[in-house]
Amino acid sequence: MDSLSSGLVADVLERLHQDAEAADAPLAQTFTNGASSREEIIGRMIEAESRDLKGLYHGFARNFLSVSPRLGRFLYMCVRSCKARRIVEFGSSMGVSAIYMAAALRDMGGGRLIGTDLEPGKIERARENVAAAGLADFVEFRLGDARETLKSGVGGDIDMVMLDGAFTLYLPILKLLEPHVKPGTLIVGENAFEEASGYIDYVRNPQNGYLSLSLPFNPGRGNELTVKT
Repeated sequence: MDSLSSGLVADVLERLHQDAEAADAPLAQTFTNGASSREEIIGRMIEAESRDLKGLYHGFARNFLSVSPRLGRFLYMCVRSCKARRIVEFGSSMGVSAIYMAAALRDMGGGRLIGTDLEPGKIERARENVAAAGLADFVEFRLGDARETLKSGVGGDIDMVMLDGAFTLYLPILKLLEPHVKPGTLIVGENAFEEASGYIDYVRNPQNGYLSLSLPFNPGRGNELTVKT
């Protein structure tokens, strides 16, 4: 069974990707306008997060900032390949990536995805979108700073982690989750830039118990696949 090929999930995702493209196209110009290099663009984003994290993402309240269809399909495949039952997502936004992963959980017979986001409006939209895809029973969204909302625990061992929020927080979030991360856990980081937070250096150091490499698609986006050893 594959929910991505046809049916309700596929229809909802197609609509959401169209909405995301329309909503986010102007945003790209905010950081790229006048920039002479990729490094300068990344530097601008890191500086903006460091200066006012909550204010920055409040300004993105109407933006999807979601995964591409290709990365979404990759997430679905990761969930199925590791036979995930419990997934944690940092930065759920409008719920697009949650739909890909929750669809995989349902297609395998069940499981739970715990998603997080700072913005109340985004959490509301994410819940609506997940429900429209018929996947509400597989997803729990937690509103607020993930460094706080995930402190209470996630209910057991984690099979997969998706990092797609403030990329300067990837390493603190991973370390917060590490007591629940087991050998074989998959970790996908989008926008996991080497310049931000030390995350890449950490997961690429085998002494920390991980193997990690950059994904060969969406070049320049900093997509990273990591496995706990």
